Amino acid sequence: MAPKRVSQVKPTPADKLWTPANIVTLVRICLVPVFVVALLSPWPQWFGLPQIADDSKSLIAAGIFILISCTDWLDGYLARSRGEVTDFGKFMDPLADKILVAAALLALVELGALPSWVVLVILAREFIVSGVRMVAASEGVVIAASWYGKFKTVFQMVAIVLFCVKESYMVGSISVAFSDWLWVLSWGVMIVALVLTIVSMLDYIAKARHLIGFGRPASPDVAAEIPEELDELATRVLEAARVAGCSVGTAESLTGGLIAATLTDIPGSSDVVRGGIVSYAAEVKRDVLDVDADTIARVGVVSEETACAMAEGARTRLGCDVAVAVTGIAGPGGAEPDKPVGTVWVGCADATHADARCYHFSGTREQVRLLTVRAALERLHETMVADH
Repeated sequence: MAPKRVSQVKPTPADKLWTPANIVTLVRICLVPVFVVALLSPWPQWFGLPQIADDSKSLIAAGIFILISCTDWLDGYLARSRGEVTDFGKFMDPLADKILVAAALLALVELGALPSWVVLVILAREFIVSGVRMVAASEGVVIAASWYGKFKTVFQMVAIVLFCVKESYMVGSISVAFSDWLWVLSWGVMIVALVLTIVSMLDYIAKARHLIGFGRPASPDVAAEIPEELDELATRVLEAARVAGCSVGTAESLTGGLIAATLTDIPGSSDVVRGGIVSYAAEVKRDVLDVDADTIARVGVVSEETACAMAEGARTRLGCDVAVAVTGIAGPGGAEPDKPVGTVWVGCADATHADARCYHFSGTREQVRLLTVRAALERLHETMVADH
């Protein structure tokens, strides 16, 4: 009896441009001038509200900033929950965050509440990271965001709110400044944000060093360190899955079961891991994971469509909440004209949608497989955190 075909949520971006998530993103951008006007302009006099003092005006501006910041979570939730992740949203969402932060920092400089060198450090980091990403994208390489960058954004947002509420002392006695607890708190949070800004920039540069001429992507020494990272990463995946109340499964081609083995090496993993399917041959992908034969014939087994279908098939067959799938070319042979050795697609599927990312790893066969395991665990962790 032929296996039953399962319907899949299409992994490709939504056809509609005006999705709720994209509308929220555009509204966030449109609200940035409102925040700037609320903070800088004498709008209480414009509207005949002299009772609103400068302190109250700053609090209102801080409230608007918090509201705008919260929409960042909202558009991401809408895109994932509705299965409407679009290329437009991927481009505009991070751009909206940068516009908001840059506008807020420049407004604080205009008020004299923040020195210009702070803004220079933060904006320089954004330009450098954007350049690194452009170089990586031109090579077909995806550089995963680290927790440094996420915490950097949080601390920047909190620092901006604090500086809006309380203008910092730029001159005067240092003892007077330190007697104000809000001054100390504002600058403490901003210093942490600046440190994370620099560290996250260096992290991006380190990950792309082989692309910008600073070294090879995977030396034997680096590959030897990867297994040590995997245990820690697998532990984080399991903890995040428990918090989210999710079970996980795997579908593996080039890694041959290494992802499932890494997860189950952690004691107590049985409460999260449902199992894994090693689908090395195209026939197994088709017959066990329900990857459509036409998809394999049209785009091949190393493709976005196949990775997404493998993840959806594993989620259905294993009865898990989230599944990760990997398919690629570990080498030393098997390269195709548009798919060199080291080309890997990592797909991930949950109840709402499936998507996949392409990676280009360099090194030996062992190194490519280990790097693939790391990328798959990172995708699992990212999905668990997002779902929760």
